Amino acid sequence: MLARLRSKRVAAALIAAALTVPVLAACGGDDKDSVVVYNAQHEELIAAVAKKFTAETGIKVELRNGSDLELANQLVAEGKRSPADVFLTENSPAMAVVDAKGLFAPLPATTLDRIPAQYRPTNGHWTGFAGRSTVLVYNTAQVQEADLPASLMDLAKPEWKGKVSFSPTGADFQAIVAGVLALKGEPATKAWLAGLKANGTVYDGNNVVLKSVNNGDTATGIIYHYYWYRDQEEAGDNSKNTALHFFGKKDPGAFVSTSGAGVLANGKHNANAEKFVDYLTSKDGQQVIADSYALEYTLNPEVPLGREVKPLGELDPPAVGISDLDSARVVELMQDAGFLA
Repeated sequence: MLARLRSKRVAAALIAAALTVPVLAACGGDDKDSVVVYNAQHEELIAAVAKKFTAETGIKVELRNGSDLELANQLVAEGKRSPADVFLTENSPAMAVVDAKGLFAPLPATTLDRIPAQYRPTNGHWTGFAGRSTVLVYNTAQVQEADLPASLMDLAKPEWKGKVSFSPTGADFQAIVAGVLALKGEPATKAWLAGLKANGTVYDGNNVVLKSVNNGDTATGIIYHYYWYRDQEEAGDNSKNTALHFFGKKDPGAFVSTSGAGVLANGKHNANAEKFVDYLTSKDGQQVIADSYALEYTLNPEVPLGREVKPLGELDPPAVGISDLDSARVVELMQDAGFLA
């Protein structure tokens, strides 16, 4: 089902690229002081974490970068032949794809216990290490605060026709749809997607959505929080005419997507892989994330983000089983709605 996202030729090219372009120093698969990471999180962020990890442990990190489902499908296709030791994602549905195939090794309790239970699966096969809150960015000249929707689901109503934008092709929006599906069920999700199709403007990328709202091309946009906060920390050129609406109240629009990390059971450097994932959840590793450009939420309570960002503890997100996010069904529903080919 997921293979319909791209032709076999494109998929093969992406896999080849992912396997041949490491971000950090390339290291041989037989190097005992190394670890191979299939990375779908932001390259700059994980490169910073990897650099600090190497400095502290002497273990070299080879990053092979790609997108969530691209690398998940690659891992499934490679199976026991994969050179990967660790898998990192931006959003958790791709972790569930790999876990369903039995490719993860259980993580030690010392690693898992640092992260609150809602941000890791009950089976302990992987863990969250960063979070991203769904938000609605709005043009303050076009939408008054009093007129903002009470729920993300309201954006499918006729009164929002021509007033909402989003980027449906990326893993970010698909994770949000997965949250809606888990919370509201399939009929409501289908109706919501149909309403967005009728009401919305589609862009390629969350930064493009943000810019379009800032320019007044669309009144509102569905994004993750950090796109807006990053622009504000810089010159604010793409956000100065906008504000953020946090839905809260356990609404689907308050969904917090979790970036995941897991150790591959068939990796060649299991001890190093465990150390790397443990570092991601440790105070030192989480501090690298907190200090970075990313402005994503740290999930270890001992290391709050501590920036000019609405605190994680104030988001009031809905309770979503992190292992219940069905990426395959989401893709099908979005294809049926006309958002994906």
